[in-house]
Amino acid sequence: VQLQASGGGLVQAGGSLRLSCAASGLTFNSYALGWFRQAPGKEREFVAAIKWSVVYYGDSAKGRFTISRDNAKNTVYLQMNSLEPEDTAVYYCAAGGRIDSSPHVYDFWGQGTQVTVSS
Repeated sequence: VQLQASGGGLVQAGGSLRLSCAASGLTFNSYALGWFRQAPGKEREFVAAIKWSVVYYGDSAKGRFTISRDNAKNTVYLQMNSLEPEDTAVYYCAAGGRIDSSPHVYDFWGQGTQVTVSS
């Protein structure tokens, strides 16, 4: 199983980014796909997850981020708007059996993509 995250970068506060995570080696439709993030010195934080058409957001993402998936492309996306410096972190995608905010539920992880938001 491979999860390849991309789309990170440097953006000014108030800007937007769209992260992508391409999955291979798994039955994509059967898995919950999640996004987590980790800032230096902090624990990994749940951002959002999706399974079928069910979505679930962490508090930091509500109203600003949108998770979606394209089953034909085996890809999950995270559209991030109104970015703030506090959103600066490495963003990871993950795949697991169910939607959950705990990282321990997810079986497979991508390598992460850096998002830096400047003030």
